[in-house]
Amino acid sequence: MRIQLSDHFTFKKLLLFVTPSIIMMVFVSIYSVVDGLFVSNFVGSNAVAAINLIFPLIIVLGSVGFMIGAGGSALVSKTLGEGNAEKANAYFSMLVYVTFAFGVAVAVCGQFIVAPIAKLLGAEGQVYEYCVLYGRILLAGQPFYIMQNIFQSFFVTAEKPRLGLIVTLAAGATNIILDAVLVVGFKLGLMGAALATFASEVLGGVAPVIYFLSKNNSLLRLTKTKFYGRALLKAITNGSSEFFSNVSAAVIMMLYNFQIMRIVEGDDGVAAYGAIGYIMMIFASIFMGYAVGSAPLIAYNYGADNKAELKNLFKKSFIIVAVFGVLMTVLSQALAYPAIKLFGYDGELFDMTLRGFRIYSVSFLIYGYSVFASSLFTALNNGLISAVISFSRTFIFQIAAIFIVPIFLGLDGIWSATCFAEIFSITVAFILVAVYRKKYGYA
Repeated sequence: MRIQLSDHFTFKKLLLFVTPSIIMMVFVSIYSVVDGLFVSNFVGSNAVAAINLIFPLIIVLGSVGFMIGAGGSALVSKTLGEGNAEKANAYFSMLVYVTFAFGVAVAVCGQFIVAPIAKLLGAEGQVYEYCVLYGRILLAGQPFYIMQNIFQSFFVTAEKPRLGLIVTLAAGATNIILDAVLVVGFKLGLMGAALATFASEVLGGVAPVIYFLSKNNSLLRLTKTKFYGRALLKAITNGSSEFFSNVSAAVIMMLYNFQIMRIVEGDDGVAAYGAIGYIMMIFASIFMGYAVGSAPLIAYNYGADNKAELKNLFKKSFIIVAVFGVLMTVLSQALAYPAIKLFGYDGELFDMTLRGFRIYSVSFLIYGYSVFASSLFTALNNGLISAVISFSRTFIFQIAAIFIVPIFLGLDGIWSATCFAEIFSITVAFILVAVYRKKYGYA
């Protein structure tokens, strides 16, 4: 059954439509975790620490794809809702071409900045060597990584979320298989893990281009186009919250590492945070997947001025997010022990990681509301309000919590900082949602 953006959505139809996006985001997280598992078990905790130190740089540069994908899909969906398919395809094509050009520039420039940034982040000895090795390979794959990110949103806008899922599954399977072959079979260590990721990004970035260049039955197709400066600016402002969210996450990761290294001697604290971060990505990706999957529906109905369906989507989304929050919290607590065991940690490192994860994961009770609220305003083409919610949540409140809470709770304050930050961010989100409800008609 093909579900269209213009349909009326029951709970069942809404969940069916967003499920491929949720699975897609979860699987992207899982194959990142698999990288961590192979590296942790077959290379060592120094390599995990190195990945955790340099990965923020990869996130910052790759976030352009999320920004253009989220902001651009909102613009394209709204244009489709207005009944102008030709212009929607022109916008779509232009955004893809510009994003790829940016990715190439990043890949070239990135080779020169990895080493000094690794030094700046405090990497030394073997950890520094691992940072440079891993960073250079992954930065070389940035054009494909960024393209993979942008198409995660555009597959949904094209009414092909299942095809997007298939591409993601294929890319993830490639990563996992090559991890086993290169890291374990050929014993290439961290280089093998990086090459496996690089290969999966090539597949995930190139396959969608081939599909959208070919004759297809989706709403979108890559065609000849021209440069639409105003549309590009609109896509950037629409998706600025996604950009700030990813950039802020990278900065916050650096600050967490800084605070942990200040409290815990050696690399164990950073390794513990690295494992927690990997596992948290899987749970958080469920909320992100719902946001990605539902945003084009909201944008389309906003463009079509269908306020009745906007209200329907808004109400059902908040109920779904609440249920997801309870389920994710219960699951994360139940699976904490076996999940951390997968990293091969033992002794004090295992105990530290387990305690940290149990505290950290309480934030899932309310995590999804701010994510959805930010996505809601992106879909409504109000990038400013979306950015306010995202920036306050992922940057302002997080930084305050990281530096203030540990003063009173020590290392436990590091793990619980996100919980405190989410409490303040959900307050801001609810206030803004209430303020703008009449303007957009979603409640």
